Amino acid sequence: MGRHVFKLPDVGEGTAEAELVGWHVKVGDRVEEDQILADIMTDKATVELTSPVAGVVTALHGEPGVMSPVGSALVEFEVEDAGNASAESSSPFPLEGGRAGDGGGGTLPHVSPQDSADASVSDRTHPAATPTQPSPLEGEGSNTALAGNYVFKLPDVGEGTAEAELVAWHVKVGDAVEEDQLLAEVMTDKATVELTSPVSGTVAALHGEAGHQVPVGGPLVSFDVAGKGNRPAAPVAAPTSPSTASRSPSPVASATGEDKVAAASPPRPKDGEGDRASGGGAVAASPARTAQTPGVRPLASPAVRKRARDLGIELQSVAGSGPAGRIDHADLDAFLATGGQLPSAPGASPSSAYTRAEGTTEVRIIGLRRKIAEKMAESVRRIPHITYVEEIDVTALEELRAHLNARGKTTGKAKLNVLPFIARAIVVALRDQPQINSTYDDEAGILTQHAAVHLGIAAQTPNGLMVPVVRHAESRDPYDTALEIARVSGAAKDGSAKREELSGSTITITSLGTLGGLVHTPIINHPEVAIVGPNKIEERVVVRDGQMVVRKMMNLSSSFDHRIVDGHDAAVFVQRIKGLLEHPATLWMD
Repeated sequence: MGRHVFKLPDVGEGTAEAELVGWHVKVGDRVEEDQILADIMTDKATVELTSPVAGVVTALHGEPGVMSPVGSALVEFEVEDAGNASAESSSPFPLEGGRAGDGGGGTLPHVSPQDSADASVSDRTHPAATPTQPSPLEGEGSNTALAGNYVFKLPDVGEGTAEAELVAWHVKVGDAVEEDQLLAEVMTDKATVELTSPVSGTVAALHGEAGHQVPVGGPLVSFDVAGKGNRPAAPVAAPTSPSTASRSPSPVASATGEDKVAAASPPRPKDGEGDRASGGGAVAASPARTAQTPGVRPLASPAVRKRARDLGIELQSVAGSGPAGRIDHADLDAFLATGGQLPSAPGASPSSAYTRAEGTTEVRIIGLRRKIAEKMAESVRRIPHITYVEEIDVTALEELRAHLNARGKTTGKAKLNVLPFIARAIVVALRDQPQINSTYDDEAGILTQHAAVHLGIAAQTPNGLMVPVVRHAESRDPYDTALEIARVSGAAKDGSAKREELSGSTITITSLGTLGGLVHTPIINHPEVAIVGPNKIEERVVVRDGQMVVRKMMNLSSSFDHRIVDGHDAAVFVQRIKGLLEHPATLWMD
């Protein structure tokens, strides 16, 4: 028998502590591996912590409402094996805070800043897909398939989540890893999660490839660890004939010489330690750095992301020296040392504008981009769209906006663009047609009409399309609306938006700004029933009272769910918006 201490893992970028919301176990309970232990909350997300081991709970550290620092002891277990802590180090003060015990950390993943990003793409939990046929390294049918004597399984990474997409590996077979070292990133429709190692050991097998769905409880990584691990020893196989052995090689036993060398190698030194490893004075060779793939979220630890954000560096522009182009602090330093210039590809040279190009590039659609694709396809498949376009004379509106902005320079008011006025026009127009401010559950056949107008603002971010939400737009004046649009859009772009800021919209505005073109056909943000899309404002020659005059004109492209909104009602709604914007004084008079 031994003692295992589960510590609070890193649950968010830059998060030093988390609030304990509630316990799911008590002292004396026997728990199984991956059983829920507690709920904790940071300013980023609420996370369920699951048990890294099977055993009996001997101590709980902290009470609901208490803040616990990352790395502090949360739960102590009595386990069958030696555990990860000595019995003498047990804290005599359970339930008194979070620093009892010296034991190792747990398996629960760290929630990345992109957790809210994913919620913006879809607020629904997709039903679990039928698992695909597992590869030889994915099944649990044999000890050979799993390999190693410790198997780390995918924990429950979100309420109601049955599976998660494997986004990227941060280790490979043969790597020696330390407890709490980053192993992989997985994504659900709720969050992007970084999974850390529950043990120290050598990676014996990886189960799955980037882009594959992994069921909760399914094996992810197999380790060779000191001690007996968490799996029974493999039964001794009966002798086989040479011909049989040659036909059925073990996928693990066929490791290459390079894998064997990697398995015996020590862990990579931490940032800044490489030059000291060989003793004094020697200068390590510069590592090879790989440019980032366009459209794919760069791999980096939370600390690196925070430092890059503080420095104003776009990680997409930084070449990484780690596996799969992972970016570390040394890569940021190298990027700064070159004045923010990407290193040239080996052998690259200036070429003529008419140089013949050859080859193709295949980019696998995974992670957030796949979620966006699924959301768009679902909206088009489930919603019969009707699109209505109207031309609006915004000359008076632009004059009013210029006047207010000129005054704002002396009064300190926020600068106004056209969006706060469009938002107000939508709020007023919805008073006469509340069915348009609705969400439709087509499976249950229920239309929910909302009294409050929670306005989604479709925004392009470095991580893809997101929809931050301006809540209670009906209660905001133009300045407050402008400030809130800027705040939630900025949070979505820098990855700091909270989950509630990226979900719950009742109608959406999608604006392409100066790139707005003449007309577009916006896709409804399911389960809403309408979306409004302003296009760019430009001067055009129009006829007024028999005279040709130059006016500032804008087309408004809007789409509606034709199951809920008839064409006549859509036209009435848009014409009401047109009248309000062409006579902007009426926006706050009705």
